[in-house]
Amino acid sequence: MSVVGNNRVGIPIVLLHDAEGAVITVETKSGELIRGLLFEAEDMMNLYVKNAVVFNPDGKKRKVDQIYLRGSQIVFIVLPEMLRHAPMFNRIRHWRKYGGAPPEGVGAAVGQAAAILRKANERRMMGGGRGPPSGFGRHRGFGGRGGGG
Repeated sequence: MSVVGNNRVGIPIVLLHDAEGAVITVETKSGELIRGLLFEAEDMMNLYVKNAVVFNPDGKKRKVDQIYLRGSQIVFIVLPEMLRHAPMFNRIRHWRKYGGAPPEGVGAAVGQAAAILRKANERRMMGGGRGPPSGFGRHRGFGGRGGGG
């Protein structure tokens, strides 16, 4: 497991996802500056920006309701200062301090997986190998040998 999670994306991409819902500024390879609300960021750095103002290289500006930027056309992105306090950085500090041990609660089972593990632990504590419940493995009406019906 990496510092940022199981989905194998790096720190810059996680930070970009954390910026969703904030105002960003992007410079493209064509020299345009785009400032607007980051609605969605993809792992390939494709960005969906809403309520954007586009500044052409010659200084003209125009407003667009939405714009989709391909990641390969982006030169740099200016993110809001508030991301300095993103939770991801706490995980990184923890990993550096404890030599890669995951923070408490990270990787723990949640939801149905947690319920299954909890029940399995309860069974172990109550006596363990009781075997399958009575009637387990006997199926009726599946044909085969020996009646049942």
